[in-house]
Amino acid sequence: MKQVEVTITNETGLHARPAQQLVQEANKYSSDIKIVTGDKETEAKSILGIMTLGIEKGRTIGIKADGPDEEEAVNALVDLIENNFNE
Repeated sequence: MKQVEVTITNETGLHARPAQQLVQEANKYSSDIKIVTGDKETEAKSILGIMTLGIEKGRTIGIKADGPDEEEAVNALVDLIENNFNE
């Protein structure tokens, strides 16, 4: 299992468009990928799950993946977040 923490820096946090981009990226990988914030955890491949977390700018989240492409999956999601969802 691979797990990293990353801070959300884009103005809107993980709402609407950024959440959709995160889900699209996560769906490219076969690993089980989770987003963790505080005591809450959700599937990274579920836009509804991500939206219900209410992640705002400045929040640090965990991204963890378990599976055959876990390293690539986590790295891709961290890159997306660190680049403020500018693909």
